[in-house]
Amino acid sequence: MLTHCGCLLLDQGDFLASLLNGLAAAMAILPEEFPVVFTIFLALGAWRLSRINVLTRQPSAIESLGAATVLCSDKTGTITQNKMEVARVKSGHTMGLINSEDISDYEIIHWAAMASPSDSADPMEHAFFRALEQKDQQHLSKQVLIKEYPLSRELLAMTRVFNDGDDRVVAAAKGAPEAIVELCGVDGDFKDAIFDEVATMAAAGCRVLAVCKAVAKSPSLPDSQLDLPFYFLGLIALEDPIRPEVPDAIRLCKKAGIKVVMITGDHVLTAHAIGKKIGLESELILSGAEMAALSDEELSDVLQRCNIFARIQPEQKLRLVHVLKAKGEIVAMTGDGVNDAPALKAADIGIAMGNKGTDVARESAKLVLLDDNFASIVTGIRLGRRIYDNLQKAMSYILAIHIPIIGLTLTPAFWGTMPLLLLPLHIILMELIIDPVCSIAFEFEQEERGIMNHPPRKNNVTFFGGKQLLSSFLHGFLLFIITLVTFLISFKEGHSVEQARMIAFSTLIIGNLFLIFSKLSKTRTVIEYIVELNTSIITIGTLVIALLIALALVPSFQHLLKLQWPGWEHYMVALASSLVMLAILELIKLFNLKTSN
Repeated sequence: MLTHCGCLLLDQGDFLASLLNGLAAAMAILPEEFPVVFTIFLALGAWRLSRINVLTRQPSAIESLGAATVLCSDKTGTITQNKMEVARVKSGHTMGLINSEDISDYEIIHWAAMASPSDSADPMEHAFFRALEQKDQQHLSKQVLIKEYPLSRELLAMTRVFNDGDDRVVAAAKGAPEAIVELCGVDGDFKDAIFDEVATMAAAGCRVLAVCKAVAKSPSLPDSQLDLPFYFLGLIALEDPIRPEVPDAIRLCKKAGIKVVMITGDHVLTAHAIGKKIGLESELILSGAEMAALSDEELSDVLQRCNIFARIQPEQKLRLVHVLKAKGEIVAMTGDGVNDAPALKAADIGIAMGNKGTDVARESAKLVLLDDNFASIVTGIRLGRRIYDNLQKAMSYILAIHIPIIGLTLTPAFWGTMPLLLLPLHIILMELIIDPVCSIAFEFEQEERGIMNHPPRKNNVTFFGGKQLLSSFLHGFLLFIITLVTFLISFKEGHSVEQARMIAFSTLIIGNLFLIFSKLSKTRTVIEYIVELNTSIITIGTLVIALLIALALVPSFQHLLKLQWPGWEHYMVALASSLVMLAILELIKLFNLKTSN
């Protein structure tokens, strides 16, 4: 097309005009702003997220954030404050267990601390040590550890064995009540009494652990902790307060059409109590064992009614991600442990914890939550929607403003007697306005009204679809027609080519300004922006006015751009023409707002 345009002018015998027109057409048709704007938006978006304690490891996550439909979050440390405190202790003896030692609550905590590594980062284990007196903490640090039986998927309990002198060893174990009951071989009424007490504690929203101990005379230890002669000591309830901002964040997610799923390793009743406190309603609470018994198809159906999962293993988080993604959901998943890495990597938006997360988890995630706060994730989703909207509006503006530039460049080539409207320098001057506007004005634009009052965009929706393309083309074509008509009328009324060009160029500059004003928001009108004293509007408007004054008062500037000053009244013509375009665009915006509501 560029060669054809040059040839048309060359046929008219004007080689210089054909060269200038071909060069101008090449500059107009290639919108080089797209990659620049996209890069700047993602870079500034990562900076904005960092200010709300969300670190971006992969820029693509910024775009995905705004489209998240399911937010799967761990309970401990994300929904709660990760500040465990011992809330209640119940000895086995007071529950009527005749084979349980009659010891104090303090001694039960002491044995729980013995079953915990002194250098642990687990806030639950820290709570045990904080509850002990200083002298007992020092005594524990001097104990000689012989063997440790770690927590396993098959048995949710850990045991630490110490040398007690005289060829005797003592073992302290803590873990899930059902696991400790199995270790101690408790059954019948005693077992029922334990689980009744567990249910009472869990219903109050506490994490419940059981504690037991064993004494062996032989230093030779079995391969399995199940073979040690344990006897039951009691139960410890630990309380972890919820973060005060979480209930509001949950409500915001509901308004935004985002399904929140809470995942915990705690008891079902504990999960239910916490869900109730934060306003997370769930028709069904599914345990890890129940989830394991379901097929993927059955689990997919259950997910319609289930928002809370208890006693979940890390590998089950990965399965949840796969099932949700198979349903077409955009999944955000939190995690902190090494075993969470596969789920974080598989999720559309893997979010690792910055405070308590492992290096493996952070390397697998796209985002890192620096304050481990659930509310920060929701704020990040809100910001992701804003960044996506503003980027889409910037791209729409780029396409729209290039339509009149292309049209005004190519029209003389197809209209034999018409002089050139735009020269390469004119387009360069326009680019000096377009580039900073896209990179700064649109990026700094505030979020749309009600941005969290509508569901996430669908996964199959393209970034810039046919509707946006048509809208941008029509807006740009309107500015092209108004500018072209202004030029033709001015030329026919007796103005010279340079004067008519200046009137048309002024119309294009002012029309471009009004196009920016209209494109900045889908939910706010230009009048509202003026009343609000919008910084972008004031800055851009000031720059355009300064450019127009320079065109009027600097003759060398006019000579360089092949323009001629036609008098101050020509600005009224340019302003009136541009106002017509602005009125049409604003009426279309108001119509769209009315129909969408």
